Amino acid sequence: MKQIAVIGSGTMGNGIAHVFAQYGYPVNLIDISADALKKAIGTIEKNLERQVSKQAITEDTRKQTLANITTHTDLRAGVTHADLVVEAATENIDLKLKIFKDLDAFTKPEAILASNTSSISITKIASVTNRPDKVIGMHFMNPVPVMKLVEVIRGYNTSDEVTNTIVGLSKMLEKVPVEVNDYPGFVANRILMPMINEAIYSLYEGVAGVSEIDTVMKLGMAHPMGPLQLADFIGLDVCLSILKVLHDGFGNPKYAPCPLLVNMVQAGHKGVKTGSGFYKYTPGSKELVVADQFK
Repeated sequence: MKQIAVIGSGTMGNGIAHVFAQYGYPVNLIDISADALKKAIGTIEKNLERQVSKQAITEDTRKQTLANITTHTDLRAGVTHADLVVEAATENIDLKLKIFKDLDAFTKPEAILASNTSSISITKIASVTNRPDKVIGMHFMNPVPVMKLVEVIRGYNTSDEVTNTIVGLSKMLEKVPVEVNDYPGFVANRILMPMINEAIYSLYEGVAGVSEIDTVMKLGMAHPMGPLQLADFIGLDVCLSILKVLHDGFGNPKYAPCPLLVNMVQAGHKGVKTGSGFYKYTPGSKELVVADQFK
């Protein structure tokens, strides 16, 4: 792998670009918005400075990491020479299918096409390409520079060679790859999202309050973060999208999103990204404050 392209410069995309660049790979970071790319580079700079302050990396590594990243607003120009493309766009099936159809046309035939999707079928994504054997899931965890896990998802036609390449590459990034098969939610979200949904139902049905539910899971089950705070961190819209994929994929009512979650997303309360979810978030403050409507 000599050239990496990352599509989408949001939280996951800039984190993925950061990690590849830190480990010496030239990275093209691609987004339709120049402003989003500028913001992404600013985020990467801050995260690198934090790593330097903690003596996790050297100043030279910080400089070289930034030098390894080039931004593009043109998809074709950004992926033409890529050996691996990692798509980290919004969790929307129609958007992803459009991107992969374009990637199949714009990239060289031997390029591997990976998706950072957290729930959407790799087999379905691969079906719009002429290289389903070279399409794979590479699901990083947030925050990408810190979290070690990478779910490596094999589509129905993904080859052993491509799977082994991505597993090996993940190890080179000092991640821990776990190979899973292509079923709705894979492993991480098939287990995590029903737990988050049940926590929201517990709030919805008046079993306990926000901080009480999170405290039970933190102190009783040794979770570093309660499920409602974690949902805010992931994004309530993302949680809703994944639950819909699980519900549609399995046809099982146990995956039906809680009405409270649906209402919150429709009202624009999506968690950290909007400043309000189950908790409210003030820039620069680390204090965890329950949102007014749940007090």
